[in-house]
Amino acid sequence: MKRSEINYAVRSAINFFERNGWALPPNPAWDVTDFGLGIFRKEGLVLVNLAAEPEYCEKLMYAWRDQTTPAHYHKQKKEDIICRAGELAVTLWGENPETVEQEFINVKINGEYRPISNGQPIVLKAGERITITPLLWHAFYPVSPECIIGEVSTANDDENDNFFWDTEIGRFPEIIEDEPPLVKLLNE
Repeated sequence: MKRSEINYAVRSAINFFERNGWALPPNPAWDVTDFGLGIFRKEGLVLVNLAAEPEYCEKLMYAWRDQTTPAHYHKQKKEDIICRAGELAVTLWGENPETVEQEFINVKINGEYRPISNGQPIVLKAGERITITPLLWHAFYPVSPECIIGEVSTANDDENDNFFWDTEIGRFPEIIEDEPPLVKLLNE
């Protein structure tokens, strides 16, 4: 990713957070990724780590309409994905996304278990949440022009507990320095 693209994404996120009343902590830990694919507008995400403790973590994320966080799962991490502003589509698979055999999976949405269609997106409105347990494949993307996404989870290990369906995906982008950085990123 070009540094100018990262800076633009950070400015856009800050602007949208402010318009929606989200105050960031002093010196937040920024993370901007194109998942190593080089198509940030299509597959990318802006993340701000709000808490990173041994027992839990919290993130605030920002994305544009149709900007996908690709299909992945975690072996250890349990997380709640929360739509904080806008509308967010979340797709879940109880098994390999290419060989879906079970029609429904039972998932906790807004604190209550519901059967959902395996591989079909669920749209969360602002304030709604979905609980994603270990080994559950998931992908998400905004259906509104912009979206603020929250995550509250058990301890996060980006290096060893992100398993993407697309094996070409890398968690952190290579950066081309074409302008000075606006913020220091988590992986720098």
